[in-house]
This record gives sequence, C-alpha cells and structure tokens, in this order.
Amino acid sequence: MVRVKPFAAIRPPKDLVTEVAAPPYDVLNSEEALAMAGEKSLLHITKPEIDFSPIAGEHEQRTYDKAVENFKLWKERGWLVREDKEKYYVYAQTMGKRTQYGLVLCAHTDDYASGVIKKHELTRKDKEDDRMVHVRIQNANIEPVFFAYKDNAELQAIVAKTTAGKPEYQFVDENKFTHTFWVIDDDATIARITEIFTTQVDAFYVADGHHRTAAAARVGAEKKAQNPHHTGDEEYNFFMAVCFPESELAIIDYNRVVKDLNGLTEEGLLKALEEDFELSAASEPYNPTGLHNFSMYLGGKWYSLTAKPGRYDDSDPIGVLDVTILSKLVLDKILGIKDLRTDKRIDFVGGIRGLGELSRRVDSGEMKVAFALYPVSMAQLIRIADTGNIMPPKTTWFEPKLRSGLAIHSLD
Repeated sequence: MVRVKPFAAIRPPKDLVTEVAAPPYDVLNSEEALAMAGEKSLLHITKPEIDFSPIAGEHEQRTYDKAVENFKLWKERGWLVREDKEKYYVYAQTMGKRTQYGLVLCAHTDDYASGVIKKHELTRKDKEDDRMVHVRIQNANIEPVFFAYKDNAELQAIVAKTTAGKPEYQFVDENKFTHTFWVIDDDATIARITEIFTTQVDAFYVADGHHRTAAAARVGAEKKAQNPHHTGDEEYNFFMAVCFPESELAIIDYNRVVKDLNGLTEEGLLKALEEDFELSAASEPYNPTGLHNFSMYLGGKWYSLTAKPGRYDDSDPIGVLDVTILSKLVLDKILGIKDLRTDKRIDFVGGIRGLGELSRRVDSGEMKVAFALYPVSMAQLIRIADTGNIMPPKTTWFEPKLRSGLAIHSLD
C-alpha cells in the first residue's frame, strides 16, 4: 500500500493567489514567462532567469541563487505563508464540462524506489539532475507531481463532502480553466484519509511529472545518506503530489509531425501506406474515431488510416498502443525514423492545440506530413504500469496542467 502524510503547506494568502499562482515551469519558455510574470508571480522562483537582463541561462549559478533569494523574499513579504499545522487539501480543475478532484498530499520516496509508485515513461538523467538541483537548493518541493490512483469510494466521499463547502481559492486562468482549492483541517478527517491510503490504495501511477518524482526520490536518498540517525519519518522522505481517482482523468492525444517523406513523393507515401492500412480521403479535418484509426494531413488533404487486422497485437500492452503501431508501420518502416527521442525530423504536438495546429505546420512548409492519434486510455496506462512496461515517448498528454504556487512542501 502507499504511504502518505498531510503537510503544512506554504501557500499564498487568499487575496494574492491569482498574483502568485503560475503555470508549471516546463510549459513556458523564458520569454513567455517574462511576459506573463507579475511582481508576485511564482515564475520568479521557478524560472528566475527572467530577473536578469538579458535573460540569464537556466542552469547558471546566479540563476539558482536568484531562485533561493526570491523564495526567501516571497516568504518574508508574506506572499507565501506556512500553515500552522499539517493538513490535506483538495484541488479541483475544470476544463469545459469536466472537473477532476485531486487530494494534495505527501507521498513517500521509498514507494518510488520499491515500485509502489508506478511509472510508464523512461526518464533522462540530465532532466532528473536539473530538477534535483531545484529541490536541493530550495529544500522544498515548489511544484507538485500529478498522480492517479484507482477509485476509492470513501476517499471520493470525503472529497465530495469537502467540496460542498466554501473553497479557499477559486480563479480562472488564461486558458479559461477553473482552479478551486479547499483546505481539510479536521483532525479526524485527516487521520482517516491517511488510514484509507495506507490500508486500501495499493499504488500511485505517475501521470505527469516523472522527472520531478525521480528527482524527489534521489534527494530523499541523498539526505538519508547524510543523516546517521535516519528513521524514514523525516520530512525529506516525502514529496508533494496531487492525486486524482482514475475515473476522473482523461488523456488527450499526443500527435506527430514529420519534416520530410524520406525521399517519397506524396503519391508514393499513399501507396506505401496501403500495405498496412485501409486508406480513405476525408472531406474535412478528420479526428480518429477509435483505437487503430489514425488521421493524416498530407498535401492539403485529410485522410483516415485504419490499421489492417494482423498488424498489431491486442494482447500486448505495448503492441496494442496506437503510438506503437504508427511508429512501427509508418515512422520506422516507411519514413525511416528509428528513434523518437533523438531524430530531429519529427516533432510532437499536444492534442490540446487541435487539428488546426497540425495543418498549420504542414501548410507553412515547416513539416511535410502530420498524424493525429486516438488518445490512450487510463486503463491502458495502468495496465502498462502494472506490468512493468514503458510507453513509447510522447504518448500521453494531460490537461489541465497543475497550477504551481497553490501549495509548496518544505523538506524541514
């Protein structure tokens, strides 16, 4: 079972939340962060390179020093204030007609090491190292990771009761997504939440934040090695996560655009595709309608591609994925793209940008062909994680992104 605990969050006063809260560090480049950041924005802590003119390098020592300086300053000025006791929190995100309700808590680093916190993606050491630096210098988890867990009726009932009350924060962001945040400070409820997780929830699934999760575990191991009196209960053994029941989450498609046709003409590509796919032209922008059906934009036209029977293995957790089918039968076999992580001829577009972004990039001449995929399901993600498999790169896209700055977890 998972191990969790409440924590005394460092968070903004109610009247400052919209000024402090910010998008995650990795969804904005430095120029976009500079344009967005107001005086009190958390971006001065998560992307402190924007405080230099010209903008500094993200990995320069002065940038790291500025992050520490700003975090300290935000607390001194009362823009971030630490709670007086350990609590749990509920964080709801609304996109259109769909709302997902997450419990904000601390997970244990040992659960990542033992596999109770399950991943579905590979991580890169350089990205882990970068996130480790930020956790280490701040001695805090400034931004949460995004976990899923299998539905639990009692936890969801506690969340429903909590959200029937008045929220601590509620605001609409620049993408028109609504963020709502409640505080759970009743001691009996806090104790019961801890008990349910530790006796009934057998795993967490990393939805978004694989590198932050790995970095938190490595910092915990580092601090353990430095402490001759380590017990496993120290605050540095825990890191901040927002945990959502799987039934409330929806994965958005993650699509592909390719710069050239590997020497083929457009007619040659269409001919090559007919070996493994049923191919038909579409009269308007076309979204895939189900598993193993793909959308392609080529030469100003949309096409439907459906993989023929026998070209995939529905009994294989990885072989059944449409990203695997596309990679094997199109990107590798026809277009010569062997490694999605390193090949510069391919790029990836989150489905939140819509089909229009795919056609725009092809029509501009930047790319030659685009493919849209049917989204992976949460059931597929959990099956892959449970079987110890790893998804191909750029398979899942979650929206909305967690807003940073609603809660921060100190490691002391």
